[in-house]
Amino acid sequence: MAVSDRAPAQALSSGGVPLVIVAITSLQFGAALGRTIFDETGPAGTALLRAFFAAVILVAIWRPRPRDHPARDLRLVVVFGLVLGLMNLCIYESISRIPLGIAVTIEFAGPLGIAVALSRRRLDLACAALAGVGIVLLADPGSGAVDGLGVAFALIAAACWAVYILVAQAAGRVFTGGRGVAMAMAVAVLVPLVPGIVQAGSALLEPRWLAIGCAVAVLSSVLPYSLETEALRRLPANVFGVLMSLEPAVAALAGLVVLGQDLRARDVVAIALVVVASIGVTRAGPTAPEA
Repeated sequence: MAVSDRAPAQALSSGGVPLVIVAITSLQFGAALGRTIFDETGPAGTALLRAFFAAVILVAIWRPRPRDHPARDLRLVVVFGLVLGLMNLCIYESISRIPLGIAVTIEFAGPLGIAVALSRRRLDLACAALAGVGIVLLADPGSGAVDGLGVAFALIAAACWAVYILVAQAAGRVFTGGRGVAMAMAVAVLVPLVPGIVQAGSALLEPRWLAIGCAVAVLSSVLPYSLETEALRRLPANVFGVLMSLEPAVAALAGLVVLGQDLRARDVVAIALVVVASIGVTRAGPTAPEA
């Protein structure tokens, strides 16, 4: 598809950009809230509570009817759900070992890779490179302060995030509203089910942890996934991918506000770089595909 000179205005007028920004903010502050109960329910237990309540809420809102869809669409939902479940479990296991901002920065390798792979413009590649510099600064490699297993979990989450972008976009073309997300979240519950029960045990039944788990589900799943699914209908995947470079910045802010994780001068520089990269790709991104 040819790139129009009016692409920047079209990308902004589509409404996809603000949807992504709200989704990112909700997701990262929800993750920080979830981190506060890891000592009681464990990362897997928290992931289970998040997935369970998110599935209940989304199914109640959208009332999907699996029987109305062919087997091919349902297989897509299963893949969507398994990717969601594994991504959420791995990033929670990661942030239980390393700071939220660093974990999300490493995880961002997934959408950044998608942005580079799908880019058709040199400026998009330059913005991706700029975001990459910010990621390296924020991750602070070679310092010896980052837990190796935490990094490994973040890398698995990164791979899942890359697949999520593509699968969610495909699901958005097949399912109306949030029905695809609702069915996928019901499948996602299966991923942390066993490890969540093992880690949390009877804590999963305590009202205070259930209440926090429900809040995490709304902030980290119900709201952001619904908004992202709609944004993916309005934006091409490469624009969406580099817009997600805001994730490390917002994660670092959430870590500071909720978890008391301080920002250093190099972190501020890294945040500025990823924000500039996001603005650059938004203004110069290609036209969204026709519905």
